[in-house]
Amino acid sequence: MRYHNIEEGVFLKRPNRFIAVVKLKGEEVVCHVKNTGRCRELLVPGAPVFLEKSDNPNRKTQYDLIAVQKGNRLINMDSQIPNKVVEEWLLQGNLFGKDARVKREVSYGNSRFDLYIETEERKIFMEVKGVTLEENGVVRFPDAPTKRGVKHIKELCKCMKDGYEAYIMFVIQMEDVLYFEPNYATHPKFGNALSEAEKAGVHILAYTCQVRKDLINLAKPVRVYVNGKEESEEEQETVC
Repeated sequence: MRYHNIEEGVFLKRPNRFIAVVKLKGEEVVCHVKNTGRCRELLVPGAPVFLEKSDNPNRKTQYDLIAVQKGNRLINMDSQIPNKVVEEWLLQGNLFGKDARVKREVSYGNSRFDLYIETEERKIFMEVKGVTLEENGVVRFPDAPTKRGVKHIKELCKCMKDGYEAYIMFVIQMEDVLYFEPNYATHPKFGNALSEAEKAGVHILAYTCQVRKDLINLAKPVRVYVNGKEESEEEQETVC
């Protein structure tokens, strides 16, 4: 996926979840933040940020904040892009083959899943989660409690009883990470739900992305520790 009309600025402050004030070409500019998560470790005063300028002259804000530089790591923080990136990747023949048909926003039960994939023999629901929280190379989700996320996991478990396959794809919006794990410290119920989903047969995947200031594409799979790395390693030692 490519962006257009990219400009670099410096983050100053975030008055609310939806807007940020950025220094751009010597002036303070209000821009739209395409991620309503906390992002406290990303949006710190002085951080270099990348903005996409809109072609719509009638918009209240002419810029969207899409990426931030965190040390040596460029992180895409556009929460609207993971679904598009995964859809594009699937349509290239990845995971389910080139003949797979992909639809967005398909309802099942009381939920609407991000993607529905169908082949000659398979019917699959997939929920996509964007990941921007990183610490020492470890990435986690969520960065804030998400009742909606827990609800979707439970619905994915239910859909398998009706013959569907179920997938959760964590799109890590950066490169070069060590592994993924649920953020039990922030939302233990999400982590517990994910663990139960794995036991029930839900496929849990995590992929990094190739990230540039004007580009983001799905890249490489990374290891997922559903119960946390330390606990998973203890379980392996017990088995051995």
